[in-house]
Amino acid sequence: MTVYVVQKPDKKKNILSATEYGQLNFILSEDENIMYEPESVISEIKNSLQNFSDDDYLLLIGDPVAIGVATHFALLSNKNNAKILKWDNREYKYYSIKLEV
Repeated sequence: MTVYVVQKPDKKKNILSATEYGQLNFILSEDENIMYEPESVISEIKNSLQNFSDDDYLLLIGDPVAIGVATHFALLSNKNNAKILKWDNREYKYYSIKLEV
């Protein structure tokens, strides 16, 4: 199981509790910006998610455009299914949400 983190957060944000769902795999570094190099960043996201499966999760953090692109390629790679992790501010933990398109 892998948790694909769309963009590595800055050092102030602690996402280690997401490791409950799998090993963290950062798609983009914290300083990459899709606005400046869209073709290369989109290609990097697509390549990172080419093996996305039912066992994997997306952690939607970072640039909103990159989040949309990552969700798109995760769904394409896994027959229009993807699981995302949603942070609950009341319980202070992640919950899995299954997307079926």
